[in-house]
Amino acid sequence: MGRLREFSQNKYFILFILFAGWMVAYLDRMVMSVALTSIGDDLHLSAASLGIVLSAFFAGYALMQIPGGYLADKFGSKRIMVVSLIAWSLFTVFTGFAWSLTSLLIIRFLFGVGESGFPAASSKAIAEYFPKAERAKAQSTMLSSNAFGAALAPLFAAPMMLVLGWRNMFIVIGIAGIVLVAVYSTILKKPKQKTDDSKESKNKEISMKDLLRNSTMWKLVIAWFGLDVVIWGFASWLPSYLLKVRELDLLQAGFVSSLPFFAGGIAMVLGGWVVDKYFVGREKYFAIVVTVLGALFLYLMFKTPSLQLAVTYQIISAFFLYAGFAGIWSLPLKFLPTAVMGSAAGMINFGGQLAGFVSPMIMGFLITAFNGSYDAAFYFLILSSVISVIACFTLGDTKKSLESNVKSA
Repeated sequence: MGRLREFSQNKYFILFILFAGWMVAYLDRMVMSVALTSIGDDLHLSAASLGIVLSAFFAGYALMQIPGGYLADKFGSKRIMVVSLIAWSLFTVFTGFAWSLTSLLIIRFLFGVGESGFPAASSKAIAEYFPKAERAKAQSTMLSSNAFGAALAPLFAAPMMLVLGWRNMFIVIGIAGIVLVAVYSTILKKPKQKTDDSKESKNKEISMKDLLRNSTMWKLVIAWFGLDVVIWGFASWLPSYLLKVRELDLLQAGFVSSLPFFAGGIAMVLGGWVVDKYFVGREKYFAIVVTVLGALFLYLMFKTPSLQLAVTYQIISAFFLYAGFAGIWSLPLKFLPTAVMGSAAGMINFGGQLAGFVSPMIMGFLITAFNGSYDAAFYFLILSSVISVIACFTLGDTKKSLESNVKSA
């Protein structure tokens, strides 16, 4: 028991546990992209219908982001993360029993509702265990699981689908998620002393209403929305693009579509380190540069006739796009107090999950409208990256704006 208590207070072990939770979350949600073609064939669904199925998850996920952040602040990060783990694992299992478009939409919507509290609660846990000077590195390391989960999903899902079929694949993956519930319930404890408490105690409490009135918070929401439109559109439709446009088989598409996300995971870890070391006070410029480069290589990816160059460009594009996580998420973690971090993270992530809702659906409609061509869908992603860049340019002195919000509360 003494050893267990020691682990529960070790911030790096806690970071590992949080990373593992995010990995399972992303495996559970991203295998849907790999299974999309098989589900469409079995249930006789068009690309537009499949786009709505992908978006159903994000409808529930986005809807509960702000309430989920508030609940994490009110009841603590551990409780909300455990409840989320149970809920999303169960609905992953239920996905394997879907029999129609309607049932699939309901299950995926409730899946999103169940998982919605996890992002804000895990960000709050980072704020509880890490001092402000280390939070960008810790957060970007934790969120690199997004990219690594997206990378591993095709590698797990493609062979499992060939052996088990898509229905049994969802059941097996959902059951595996239940194991983490026991780990979180046993290991996670409240830290003995909150980081930076001495500094934060000088500030008055701020409320969710104060955050909602802060213009800089909404600029961060828009910046994250634009970047996440690109990331979710890319992640959701890349396997289908490789199958139908680049004419790869299922195993090839699974392998090739995993490569950009391995690059993205590495970029997120490096991005947090670079931001903390070289971009203190200039975080927005880091986000702007990497987003522009990501959009440029995305354009080159779908324009080149060469499969080899397309694969190379998609890897480079993902590297820069995922590096943008560090630039945007470092700002609230550095300049807002721990007590409100769940609410702030939920508010910003609301923009990201709203992006996850609209992006796959709009891409599906564009692909259908242009008779299977993906060009218009990719131009839509590039336009969204421009929105993120413009929002970052308008941020001004983010540190002063966020901290003045705290003092005025």
